[in-house]
Amino acid sequence: MTSIFDQHLEKNAANYVALSPVSFVERSAEVFGDLPAVVHGQRRYTWRQTRDRAARLAAALQAAGVKRGSTVSVMLGNTPEMVEAHYAVPALNAVLNTLNTRLDASLIAWQLNHCEASVLITDREFAPIVAPALAMLKSEFKRDVLVVDVCDTEYTGAGDTLGAYEYEAWLASHPALDILPGPTDEWDAIAVSYTSGTTGDPKGVVTHHRGAYLNAVCNAVTWHMPNFPVYLWTLPMFHCNGWCFPWTVAMLGGTHVCLRRVDAPSILGAIATHKVTHYCAAPIVHNLLINSPPEMRAGITHAVKGMVAGAAPPASMIEGMAKIGFDITHVYGLTEVYGPAAVAVKRDTWAKEDLSEQTRLNGRQGVRYPLQEGMTLLEPQTMQALPADGQTMGEIMFRGNVVMKGYLKNPKATQEAFAGGWFHTGDLAVLESDRYVKIKDRSKDIIISGGENISSLEVEDALYRHPAVLACAVVAKPDDKWGETPVAYVETKEGSTTDAAELIAHCKKLLAGYKVPKDIRFEAIPKTSTGKIQKFQLRQRARG
Repeated sequence: MTSIFDQHLEKNAANYVALSPVSFVERSAEVFGDLPAVVHGQRRYTWRQTRDRAARLAAALQAAGVKRGSTVSVMLGNTPEMVEAHYAVPALNAVLNTLNTRLDASLIAWQLNHCEASVLITDREFAPIVAPALAMLKSEFKRDVLVVDVCDTEYTGAGDTLGAYEYEAWLASHPALDILPGPTDEWDAIAVSYTSGTTGDPKGVVTHHRGAYLNAVCNAVTWHMPNFPVYLWTLPMFHCNGWCFPWTVAMLGGTHVCLRRVDAPSILGAIATHKVTHYCAAPIVHNLLINSPPEMRAGITHAVKGMVAGAAPPASMIEGMAKIGFDITHVYGLTEVYGPAAVAVKRDTWAKEDLSEQTRLNGRQGVRYPLQEGMTLLEPQTMQALPADGQTMGEIMFRGNVVMKGYLKNPKATQEAFAGGWFHTGDLAVLESDRYVKIKDRSKDIIISGGENISSLEVEDALYRHPAVLACAVVAKPDDKWGETPVAYVETKEGSTTDAAELIAHCKKLLAGYKVPKDIRFEAIPKTSTGKIQKFQLRQRARG
C-alpha cells in the first residue's frame, strides 16, 4: 500500500548512494591527501599517493578483464600492496580473496579454483608454496590465473617471480582511474574468506559492501578511535579482511604501519618508533608482549590501545596487559560476521573495581556492536530465548547487516547457518544479568565426563594462572569409566619450569575435582597463523 510519502520521492543520484568502504578512500585522499597513509620500512605514502596507487591497480585489473563478480586473490603479508588491494578490488565491484599465507599448496589450489580466481597477486616470499599450487590448479582443476609478483623492498630473502607482471611496473603502465567507483548495489559481494576447514573442505564466507562499511564504522565507534590514528598491522590482513580495519583507518585518515614480521621486538619497536596508538591481535600475540623483557618496552611513553579477539582470552592475559599499561578492549566475532561484531563495552563503574573483578568483566564477550541488529542466546533446537541468569547455557546467535551473505556454492551450509532467522555461531555461552555474554565453550569443545559438562575454557583459565604457563589447550580424551576426561597440552615460558604434579595441584585450588585434568602433556601446541589454537589436531592426538 502506498502513501503520500511514496509519491514523487524516489531514490536518485543526489539522495541515495550504495554504502561501500571504497568511499572512505576517496574522502581521505580528498581532504587528508597530504597526511601519511602508509609506513613500511623506508617506504612512505600519503593518502593522495595511496589513492593514486589503488586507482592504478584498479586500472590494471580492469584492463586484465576484472569486473563485477570477478575474483582477485592475493597471497600477501601486511604490506602496502595488501592495503591497496583492499581499496582497488572493491572499487571495481570485484571480489577480494585474501589467502592465508600459511596454507599448503593443495589448499591454495583448491581455494583458487573454488572461488574461480582470475588474478593472483603474490609476494615473492611465498613462491615456494604458490608455484606448486599454480601447477596443481592447472593440472587438477584445468584453470589458469593471471599472476602478478610483488617484490617488496623490505623482503631480502629468496623467492622466484612466477607471473606475467611485476607489481610496480604493472601499476606504472596504467594511468589511475579518475574515480574509485564501487558498487551500484551495496548487497554485492566485497570479499570471500575461507574458514579453516577443520572438518571437510573449507567454507567460503561471502561478505557484502554494506556489512564491510558498517563494521568499519563500528570499529571506530566501539574503540573511540579519533581522527588520524596510527594503526599497527599485527593482525594478518588476510584474516577477515583485517577485521575491516583497512577501511576503518581509511575512514579516519589514519596511518597504516605495516609489519612483515610479528614478534615482540618488531611490535614494540614499531610502537615506540611510530607512536602507534592502536593495534589488534590474538591472545597469543598479547602474551608475547606481556612476557617480553621490560627494557624492550623502553621508549613507549604514550597511550597504546590493543584489541583482542580470535579466541576467548584467558584472564591472566587481560590482567597482564593492564599491568604493563596497555588499554585492552575485548571483542568477539567470527569470519561470518566480518570479524568482531560484539564488544565488552567498559562501563565507568568498572574502574572502581579491583583488578581481579575488572579482569572478569573485561573477559566477557559482551554485547553486540552498535550497528549489528541482534545478538542473543537461544536454545539451538527450539530457538527459544534463554534467561539472563549467568547459568543457563545456550548458543550465541547474531542477526543484522553485519552478517555474511552466505557460504559460496554451499546452500546446505548456508541454510543451516541461518536456521530460524538467526546466524548460528556454534559458541556456547551464558547471558549474565547485565545482558553481557560470557562464552563457556565451543559446542564441540565441551567435555562430558560422567554426565557432567566441563568447559575447556574454564580449565585453561585455571592453568594460565600458573606463572610458568605460556600457552595451554584442554580437550577431551576417551575414558572407559567416565566417557571423556580432560587432557591438557601445555607450553611453558622460557626460563620457567614446572611438572604435571605441580599443575594438577594448582588446578585443584581453583576447580572442582572432576574438572581437574589428570593428564598433562608438555608438547608444542598447533596454532593457526592468527594465533588460534587448533584443537581439532589436539583431539586427534588425544584419541590416538
